Amino acid sequence: MNIEDYKGIWVFAEQREGKLADITFELLGGVRKLADKTGEEVCAVLLGYGVAPLADELAAYGAQKIYIAESPLLKQYTNETYTPIMASMVEKYKPSIFLLGGTSLGMDLAPRIAAKVSTGLSAHAVDVDIDKKGCMIAFIPSFGGSVMASISCDKRRPQMSTIPAGFLAKPEKKSGQKAVIEKIAVNIDQSKLRTKVVEIFHDEPKSKPLNQAEVVISGGYGVGSKENWKIIEELATILGGSVGATRPACDEGWAKLEDQMIGQSGKTIRPKLYIGVGISGAMHHLIGIKDSKVIVAINADEKAPIAAASDYVLVGDFKQIVPALVKELQRV
Repeated sequence: MNIEDYKGIWVFAEQREGKLADITFELLGGVRKLADKTGEEVCAVLLGYGVAPLADELAAYGAQKIYIAESPLLKQYTNETYTPIMASMVEKYKPSIFLLGGTSLGMDLAPRIAAKVSTGLSAHAVDVDIDKKGCMIAFIPSFGGSVMASISCDKRRPQMSTIPAGFLAKPEKKSGQKAVIEKIAVNIDQSKLRTKVVEIFHDEPKSKPLNQAEVVISGGYGVGSKENWKIIEELATILGGSVGATRPACDEGWAKLEDQMIGQSGKTIRPKLYIGVGISGAMHHLIGIKDSKVIVAINADEKAPIAAASDYVLVGDFKQIVPALVKELQRV
């Protein structure tokens, strides 16, 4: 492998049913500083069917070149169809850097591409930069968040990383910007496909997505049960907020992993008010709430780690405190 042959910074333009995911724009904003240091072109890679009109939006957010692969077989994501196309594109066009969103889709696709093209992958990065040698550095919290690891891939290309939503700033949209479009031929033998999408189910959220909510009420393992979880949801309803969760609460089935988990491998939030109930405060979770304007902890343990990260701490049994709050708020 001649590393010098690899040029260009790629962003996977994740879309679902013809709508670009916000993480795509965040990645385009984040790679701008990389491109400014390396002088390389910022490129977006878009797969789907009938998605060509999305090119203008990608250009408005900073993509200088857009690779578009379209086929009816790409309308819905499956790793069986996306992986070989992406791998062949990497082998043909040789990007130096390739970033994907740390979403359920991106985390499924990225390691498969990396394995196909024999390169490394830094997962769950919170930021990326360029070192003095011109290599990309991915910053990844380790050992419970107490150490920030700097990971580089200096002997293989492309340098790949997944970055969850919320860590990179979405750039200003500049309508009217144009990008070079390159269409990619898609040759898929449908007879060899082992999987297909039969039906899509839509589960409409009961509240705003966490990254848009001004108020977030989050519950942890200390909530204790699915029945007690209703107390959390009731407080969120009264405050017009959204419900978040820690990983243990999601593992117990009280909340949805992809939609409600907050933390390093979940959502990063910036609400005006965050209330954590029954949460000890593992660093993985605190990373996701650190940009909240006001943090309130409700916990029986006044020495819980979350207390040190909070502006206000209510010490006691949440089953008494939260219903009392709801009762008072109902009077307002």
